Amino acid sequence: MRISKEEILHVAGLARLHMQQEDMARMADQLGTILAYVDTLQAVDTQGIAPMSHAVHLVNALREDVIGEHVGVEMALANAPEPEDGHFMVPKIVG
Repeated sequence: MRISKEEILHVAGLARLHMQQEDMARMADQLGTILAYVDTLQAVDTQGIAPMSHAVHLVNALREDVIGEHVGVEMALANAPEPEDGHFMVPKIVG
């Protein structure tokens, strides 16, 4: 499928791209190849094929949520460099 220079400029304008004159022929060829491939895909019979969001079946490998014991203040602060009064002490970053 051939695509005109006017169509190239229109698409470039929609994408807010500045198109150099010397790039027009290359872009027309590339877009023509893409559109020809889309035409090929349009010819494939997809009657009876269910729509899908992924080419392969995906399964999350996540564990079930299990309610456990509360960590506690002492254990939470055990590795803190400078705990103070049951809180994490961090450097002041706002002036």
